[in-house]
Amino acid sequence: MKNKIYRSPLFYVGDKFKLIKEIKPYFPQNINRFIEPFVGGGSVFLNISAEEYFLNDINKNVFNLHKFLSKQAKNPLTFLSRIENIIDDYDLSKSFREDKVPIELKMEWKKTYYAKYNKVGFERLKKDYNKDEGTDHFKLYLLLIYGFNRMLRFNSNGEYNLPVGNVDFNKNVINALNDYFHLAGCKKLNWHNLDYKRFMNVIKYKENDFIYFDPPYLITFSEYNKLWNEENEIELLKLLDDLNEKNIKWAISNVTEYKGKVNKIFLEWSQKYHSYPIKSNYISYHDNSIKKFSEVLVINYES
Repeated sequence: MKNKIYRSPLFYVGDKFKLIKEIKPYFPQNINRFIEPFVGGGSVFLNISAEEYFLNDINKNVFNLHKFLSKQAKNPLTFLSRIENIIDDYDLSKSFREDKVPIELKMEWKKTYYAKYNKVGFERLKKDYNKDEGTDHFKLYLLLIYGFNRMLRFNSNGEYNLPVGNVDFNKNVINALNDYFHLAGCKKLNWHNLDYKRFMNVIKYKENDFIYFDPPYLITFSEYNKLWNEENEIELLKLLDDLNEKNIKWAISNVTEYKGKVNKIFLEWSQKYHSYPIKSNYISYHDNSIKKFSEVLVINYES
């Protein structure tokens, strides 16, 4: 479906699913290789047409899930059958198939009944996943789907340590998975699990390559952004200048203002290029209320 917007089945915080309609019109019409150094949930590459895709994320669990789901594209029915069996083993909700939550629980906990229903099974799933030292990607995917804010967080021992979320394995998850399997089967995907600078050095650039950057945001507070500092920001902007000198097309998303903070480094740098405001809202792991903020897309070519 030509105008359909595909959503990543990772439902990742910071994913650009809701912004595709805004940012995609600024992307080049003809893309040879689509390159993403910070792929995250992956909704962007799912919605871009290119001859080949080079996709990277430094988070090994995000990388592992993408690789895992890409392989499942060969046998999606087998994957879904295995997933449903695990859901049933841990007595988790699955509204895509049936409404398992008792009406009494819904009446008592009107806004959080999924969390109440799934808590015991989720904790057991988490314990079993950690006991297996994180080797079962079926269980990891279910922890992501049923976990708080659909985040991936691990303690210093490498154990998944988020609580249950008020979420469910619903038709949206099934639809996103089926779309991912279809698109992964059609696209030529090259996955990497590297620091973005090392990843960029792997690429031997060709004509009509296009790079989309969605780095951690300097002035926001999510789990994903907490290790990013001004030095990292300046280093990335220098890399973008170098790519521009080589006539390599790129686009970058960034937040310029958030809760009274202003990213002056990025704002001053962006004046050399074409900058477009993006309408969006930011949800933080630490505070999942919606906050108004200013986001921009900057490109180094005529759109």
